[in-house]
Amino acid sequence: VQLQASGGGLVTAGGSLRLSCAASGRTFSSDHMGWFRQAPGKERQIVAAITGSGLTTYYADSVKGRFTISRDKSKNAVYLQMNSLKPEDTAVYYCAGGLRWGTWNSPDYWGQGTQVTVSS
Repeated sequence: VQLQASGGGLVTAGGSLRLSCAASGRTFSSDHMGWFRQAPGKERQIVAAITGSGLTTYYADSVKGRFTISRDKSKNAVYLQMNSLKPEDTAVYYCAGGLRWGTWNSPDYWGQGTQVTVSS
């Protein structure tokens, strides 16, 4: 599976962005999917995840109430709606698939990153 992430950019604090992750190669409709981010000098960390069914989601405490993960199986895509963005959300964001639910540390496949920069 190849993942293509898009939608990053520069936004002022309080603004919104929507990240998209499209897959090619095969359908990932049964895979748990997630978004991770890595800020300069920091480790990559989970931001949000969604089960294969789409019925269960997970959010890091730092983004709860501001970010929403969703998936569209008909388009073989996963999205991350980011609202009320803060400067500390600045990072390279990656989508990933084939997560082990609850562990997050070894996805089966990764997309390339997309830069999100939030100015104060």
